[in-house]
Amino acid sequence: MPTKDPARPKKLRIAIDGPAGAGKSTVARKVADILGYTYLDTGAMYRALAVLALDRKISFDDHEALGEMAASVNMDAREDDGVFRVWIDGQEFTHRLRTPETDRAVKLISMAQPARRVLVEIQRELARRGGVVMEGRDITSVVIPDAEVKVFLTADVNERARRRWVDLKNRGIDMSFEEVLAEMQARDAKDLEREWGKLVKVEDAVLIDSTDMSIDEVCRIIVGLCEARQRCSTV
Repeated sequence: MPTKDPARPKKLRIAIDGPAGAGKSTVARKVADILGYTYLDTGAMYRALAVLALDRKISFDDHEALGEMAASVNMDAREDDGVFRVWIDGQEFTHRLRTPETDRAVKLISMAQPARRVLVEIQRELARRGGVVMEGRDITSVVIPDAEVKVFLTADVNERARRRWVDLKNRGIDMSFEEVLAEMQARDAKDLEREWGKLVKVEDAVLIDSTDMSIDEVCRIIVGLCEARQRCSTV
């Protein structure tokens, strides 16, 4: 039987939760790059399902139908050349994941517990081997509650709305700041109120407020948490 190499650091599972616009995707991708880990954008998986439901004209009020749809398809998700890409049954959905229509639809599909159950099992399987940075809204509480490193990343809602507004503007999508702020506040309310998989800060997650922090500053904190955890595991 092979023996464990004490000099080789354990590959951790890093779970990052937080509200929309807190910088989770950017931070998670950069931390994964620094550590040589796999980046998993769980929100993109929900977005792809939301687009598929729109295409198939499935009512977002019909939670059972949404769950059946999720269970019947084959989803492939991975980062490729700096872009997190999602395919469903061989069809790529990446270019449709960040539109205002998808922003509105993902809020609705995230309320469908049968669909969430399917995605949670997929996400758990992807995280099983470790060496992953996974971000979303219920990663620390539902998907991998036993993750070695847990972070709750947040920021002031006005700053989060400003970041989203700039991102939309850079992609040529015309929305006023007030519209973006209103949608973000509505999304926050839904994330906090849903019965299953709601956005919460679990007790052992490290709180990071990125309102006045750079991406590099946030990443340094998380990488430091990982290094500390690895030191503890080798003692």
